[in-house]
Amino acid sequence: MYERFYYLNEKPFKITPDPRFLFWSEGHKEALAHLRYGVEEKKGFVVITGDVGTGKTTLLQALLAGLKDNIHYAAVSNPGMSVDDFLYYIGNAFGLSVGTFSKAQFLMKFSDFLHESASQGKYVLLVIDEAHKLSVELLEEIRLLSNLETAEEKLLNIFLVGQPELNQKLTDPSLLPLRQRICASYHLLPLTREDVGEYLKKRLLVAGAKFSNLFKPGAVRAIYKYTRGYPRAINILADQALLTGFVRGKKEINTRIIREASKDLTLPGEKRPRFFPAWLKWGMGAVAGVIAIVLWGIFYFS
Repeated sequence: MYERFYYLNEKPFKITPDPRFLFWSEGHKEALAHLRYGVEEKKGFVVITGDVGTGKTTLLQALLAGLKDNIHYAAVSNPGMSVDDFLYYIGNAFGLSVGTFSKAQFLMKFSDFLHESASQGKYVLLVIDEAHKLSVELLEEIRLLSNLETAEEKLLNIFLVGQPELNQKLTDPSLLPLRQRICASYHLLPLTREDVGEYLKKRLLVAGAKFSNLFKPGAVRAIYKYTRGYPRAINILADQALLTGFVRGKKEINTRIIREASKDLTLPGEKRPRFFPAWLKWGMGAVAGVIAIVLWGIFYFS
């Protein structure tokens, strides 16, 4: 709706995980380095955590889009399933005709697939997004899959990506063998105040903006205050701000527009301050003073 008004080719703040729009903060660079290390060194388990909306899924999409041809991968984005369903899913995702095989038959077929891939110089990677939804039972089954290895190297690399609850779940005593196999872990933090301005510019430029300073400095500060630097929340607020600016006929987004756009949104930032006119603030202070005097009189003469 507002794209033509702001000379954009597409909406810059969609919440879909499009790798083209990924902003490489220092945290995202470090998280990606951990993931690449896990792939290139065949180290087994890598764990990446982060709160909702920190860009974990977008980071994964960027990683998968850049994988070399010698890497077989399967991505699971909804792991809340039974063990049998999970094994059936990943078998099909790796192109195996698992049919109605028993668990033992699946493991034999999967082992053959891993060894054949290794003999051809290929890596096998299993990526599990939303991994905090995995049951303890399923996490243990995934660990058992990682037992498929040779004396020289791991045949299966596994990335567990999810919310911080994943780390809590991994403290279960029964998962100690899995924890001991984690070679790298990283917790992804929200963007810093300085990152937010660059994040907005990056997405605007990818969307075809002629000018990347569409959001005035005060608006950028307000966006950080209301979103606390969470990329998904930034996208929601910035998109609403562009719509509000379009309706108001404003070519630049200022603090007032951000404030108005934030009113009906649920955002992770601090509670929005109430803006009172100076006369009202003075009046409230005067009323409070009168009440204090009255209360003092009541207690003094009682």
